[in-house]
Amino acid sequence: MAKKTFLDFEQPVAELEAKIEELRYVQTESAVDITLEIEQLSKKSQQLTKDIYSDLSPWQVTKISRHPERPYSLDYIHGIFTDFVEMHGDRHFADDLSIVGGLARFNGQACMVIGQQKGRDTKERTLRNFGMSKPEGYRKALRLMKTAEKFKLPVFTFVDTPGAYPGIDAEERGQSEAIGRNIFEMAQLEVPIITTIIGEGGSGGALAISVADQVLMLQYSVYSVISPEGCASILWKTSEKAELAADALGITAHRLKALGLVDKIVNEPVGGAHRDTDQMVSFLKRALGDAWRQVADLKPKELLERRYERLNSYGRFTDTKAK
Repeated sequence: MAKKTFLDFEQPVAELEAKIEELRYVQTESAVDITLEIEQLSKKSQQLTKDIYSDLSPWQVTKISRHPERPYSLDYIHGIFTDFVEMHGDRHFADDLSIVGGLARFNGQACMVIGQQKGRDTKERTLRNFGMSKPEGYRKALRLMKTAEKFKLPVFTFVDTPGAYPGIDAEERGQSEAIGRNIFEMAQLEVPIITTIIGEGGSGGALAISVADQVLMLQYSVYSVISPEGCASILWKTSEKAELAADALGITAHRLKALGLVDKIVNEPVGGAHRDTDQMVSFLKRALGDAWRQVADLKPKELLERRYERLNSYGRFTDTKAK
């Protein structure tokens, strides 16, 4: 059994799980039946996890969204879609592996699926640049979306990035233009777009593939204009204030749902998506089916009108000028 990774606030659960593993080891080596004790401790661990996860701070949710065992885009693509054929390259510069995408089928319906991929181990993280895309990544995503539009296929995107890559080479190749172009083109794309925030939804790096007709967000994911560390570094000149910044930014799913920035929150298994990937895949597949049914029959003109109204609804103000 693979060893679980526990976050700092999960240490009481980690200690219980360690005791359970010890008892299981003893069970295999001893003639004494301690199954009942193991079951009781397992129930206690489950309840303790529920108690901890019932009152999480935004900073704790941020840590869960970055959990190294959390399912990534390819896990959902292979679990939810069938007949996936990956497509590569932006036809301008290179193939950015931090963004994966290609043709697939969703419940038998042909579609285009695109997602940001972070990587599991050091080698893959380096290969995928920790999920931080360069301009060629966003241009690849746009190429796939325009292909989907040509063949009248819906687009499903999965967002999971700390942000766009801030390196000199990315800036030289037009990082901001690539992000801006994607946002502009997605606003006018004449096919349904369904986006899911599955982990971190960081800054323009997330926005570049998340202008959509339906935006879903996993329960313990985050979505923000900047990372808590980046915000703290600007406002307080130190990233040590990240926890305070996370509280102020309003980055959690329930906060964003209340503001009307996401349409649906997809519940996660007890302890987060990484505790039961198969169950999380099942939950998300059902939610995507519901989202697809809401936009499947809309004509292009209706889609664009709804999308325009949606974008215009972001940000509300009250005019207090005296009459």
